[in-house]
This record gives sequence, structure tokens and C-alpha cells, in this order.
Amino acid sequence: MSNPYQQALGSTLIDRTVRERIVLVGVIFDGHDELEVDESLDELSRLIDTAGADEVGRLTQRRDAPDPAYFIGKGKAYELKELCLMVDADTVVFDNELAPAQQYNLEKLLGRTAIDRTAVILDIFAQNAHTLEGKAQVELALLRYKLPRLRRGISEAMSQQGAGIGSRGPGETKLEVDRRRIQDKIAKLTRDLKHLHENRREQGKSRARSGLGSVSIVGYTNAGKSTLLNHLTHAGVLAENRLFATLDPTTRRLALPGGEPVLLSDTVGFVKRLPHGLVESFKSTLEVAVLSDLLIHVVDSTAVDPESQIHAVHEVLQEIGAGSVPELLVFNKADLAPETAQRLLSQNEGSVAISAVTGEGIDELLRTIGDRMRAISVVVELLVPYDRGDIVASVHREGEVVSTSNEEEGIRIRARLGDASIGRLSQYVISQQKGSL
Repeated sequence: MSNPYQQALGSTLIDRTVRERIVLVGVIFDGHDELEVDESLDELSRLIDTAGADEVGRLTQRRDAPDPAYFIGKGKAYELKELCLMVDADTVVFDNELAPAQQYNLEKLLGRTAIDRTAVILDIFAQNAHTLEGKAQVELALLRYKLPRLRRGISEAMSQQGAGIGSRGPGETKLEVDRRRIQDKIAKLTRDLKHLHENRREQGKSRARSGLGSVSIVGYTNAGKSTLLNHLTHAGVLAENRLFATLDPTTRRLALPGGEPVLLSDTVGFVKRLPHGLVESFKSTLEVAVLSDLLIHVVDSTAVDPESQIHAVHEVLQEIGAGSVPELLVFNKADLAPETAQRLLSQNEGSVAISAVTGEGIDELLRTIGDRMRAISVVVELLVPYDRGDIVASVHREGEVVSTSNEEEGIRIRARLGDASIGRLSQYVISQQKGSL
């Protein structure tokens, strides 16, 4: 499943043709404790399993600061080499981001590939991107990660391009050619994604003109977002018990208990220390959350530390500009961890506990979404001529009709509508007020 980019440059990511044997490395810095690092390494282990590899060893070290040459101390690096030999490891994965020089020094000392958490996440995204936009976003992030890590091979360090008349002189090394090609590819992908982003914006404008409210499902990876979307809308989105099973957003129409329809969108899952380059590349996809009226933040009640996952999601939402969008916390998998779900409910006023698999709590969730959407909607009173049945139908289709009455001049309708619908029907609006009746 490697793409041409990986084949051309040589992969520093996980080889998925076999189950690689991986040694994990974590460093405990000041302000962090051993338990916190162990939990992060456990998540990294799940990430490499998702990528198609197996953990065969683990090493940690307590340090004040990263070593400039090896990230870990030189003595610990030699200990890591002995561990790799003992367990016959193919690759070493650091839980922290490695500088290009550190990665080079480690590979030279260990005699095997050394990568970091970022590379593993990029590898998983590369496996799971299926749409044209998703593939372009992942490739752009991969190239940005790869560019500073290009190295001149020993045999080609002094090689030049071309020979003979017209091509003499300093020329370019193979390294320089590869770097220029990557930079050109990055520029092209950036242009392509800008075009796709503009198309997505037009689609968003079209949805806004429909007058329907917009709700997005966000949350930590594997929290159950796609399962919830499928339960609510029968969307048929891939939902598997693994990290980053789906990357491409899906939008479906959902009818709330009061009858008003909304557009419900699934989004890519987040993870702690999600690479900035990946967030940057996926910003156009994640914009669906930025433009939403309400975020349904799905939290896995069975997680070891659900609070830290909530914090990680909030960090990414802030980074993409969605930090101020109203949020509804939904604690999923309550059937598997009822005590934790109840504790989280008591700590977060207005939240809901559900099971997207069994359907427990779904009715309450829908009522709560309806209440939240009504609170931010506008109640309008319209007077529609009797010969404009199309307008009456439009109001019923786009909002929640509260009451109707027949007047001498036409049909008087009280309804909750979105701003786009109100603007389009402004000639029939005789009064309006924000929120509940």
C-alpha cells in the first residue's frame, strides 16, 4: 500500500508487508510522572498495532532535557541497542518527536530504523485515506515531515547531475534534486488542496442556504463517533474498534424529536500530540467543525484517562479555530463503564451518557440536541399568502413549526428557523425573537 512518494524516497515509516517487531522508547521529563509516560506508551503501542506492527520491548529514561545527539543519553542508547539485539527488533519508535539529526545518529548507532510517534500517526493516516482530498492531505503532511529528514547517501554524496558539454560545473547533488522535487510537490499539493477547499466552501454555502442547522461529531479517536453517526442516521460509515478507522467526513440529514431537520457530520478523530503538520493539512476537512452550530463531543467512558482525552480534543479544536463553537459532551460506552460515565456526568453539567451500540441514552441525546439547537435558533412569525403553498412547505421542511393559524391576509406561522432561511423568507417575516418561546 506504499505510495509512489514513499517508493521514490525510501520509507522511514512502518513496512506493512510484514508484522514488524518494535521497541518503544519513552522519556520522563520534569513535570511528568512515570504513570503518565506509561499510559502514553500504551497508546503508542495501540498506534503501532493499528499500523501493522508488534511491540516486543519497551525502554524508558528519566531526564531533565533531551540529549542533542540521541534524545536519550548515550549510555541509554547503547542499552537500547542491546535490547534491540536481544528481542530481534526491526524498528525503534520514540514517543517523543525526534529531530532529523537525532534520528540519523540513532539509526547509525542502532543499525536499524528509528522513527517517532509522528511518523506512526502519518503512516496510519496514509493507510486510511481513501478520497482524493484525504490522500492529498496525508501526502502533503508526509512530504512536510520528510523534507528536513532527507539525507545524502554515502555513495552519492559527491555525485553530480549530467556530464559533458553544457553540463559541466558544480551541478546538483542527488540530495538537492530530491529536496527540490519534494518542494515542488508540496507546492502542487498545496494548490490542489486550495482548489478542493474552495469547492468544499461552496458546498458549505449551499448547505447554509438550505436553512438547516449544522451539527458536527468530534472526539478522540476510537471514541465511537462513526458508530453514533450510523445509529442516528443509518449512514453506513465504516466503524471499527481501531484508531483512525475513518478520516473522510460524512454528512447526513437528521430529524430531531421536534421535527426540525439538521445536518449531522462525522469528523476525523483526534489524539494526544496530533502532529501540527497533519492538523494543518487537514484544516479544510476539519472546517466542518468550525462552521457548525453545535459540536457533539463524544468521549470514551472506558478510557483510562477520559479527562486527558477531552483536553486533547479541546487543544485541537482551539488550533483549528473551533474553540468557541457550543459543545455538548456525550459520554459513550456507558454500558461498559457505568460508574465512570455517572462520575463524568456529575462533573459536567448538561452532558449525556449513551451507548451508541445498544442505543442506551440516544433518546435523551436527541432531546438535548433539539433543546440546544432551539436555544440558538430564532423564533419567527410569518404571514404567508394563501397562494404561496411552496413557502409554507419550505418553512415545514427547513425548520420547526410551532403553530399555524388562518388569517384574513394569509397563513400566520410561528416557527424556529435558521438565519439563512430567515434571510430568504424575510419578505414574509413580521416578527422574530431569539431562542425559546
